[in-house]
Amino acid sequence: MESIGKFILAIGGLLVLIGAVLWAFGDQLGWLGNLPGDIKVERPGFSFYMPITTMLLISLSLSLVLWVVSKVAR
Repeated sequence: MESIGKFILAIGGLLVLIGAVLWAFGDQLGWLGNLPGDIKVERPGFSFYMPITTMLLISLSLSLVLWVVSKVAR
């Protein structure tokens, strides 16, 4: 049961760290939603946005972070 508590605390600390970085450097991350591969269609009365590349980048980053956390927690 202690390991679950440590894991939850680690995830909470990680979320606080990510939030602090986004708060401090959020204006410099304007490229994050405008990567090549992000689909954006704008027409009169219609707009569609699908950030495929951004989703892949975030998924890979989170997978790496969770892998590191799991290795450190052992």
